[in-house]
Amino acid sequence: MKALTLWMKHFWEDEEGLQTLEIMLIIAVIVVIALMFRDKITSWIQKLFDVGDKNIDQFGTGGGGE
Repeated sequence: MKALTLWMKHFWEDEEGLQTLEIMLIIAVIVVIALMFRDKITSWIQKLFDVGDKNIDQFGTGGGGE
């Protein structure tokens, strides 16, 4: 019984590999949030691309240095 108690105490205090677990949990939370807000994220990115396309078109027609 004492050996089991010592093993459990050692297992509880062992921190090896803890950083890996924390990183995996953070990544899992980010993925879940991205999946929950997938539609809003894609519409936001689409709006950014639309604004970028309009600004690029302005540079193509103007200039004066041609």
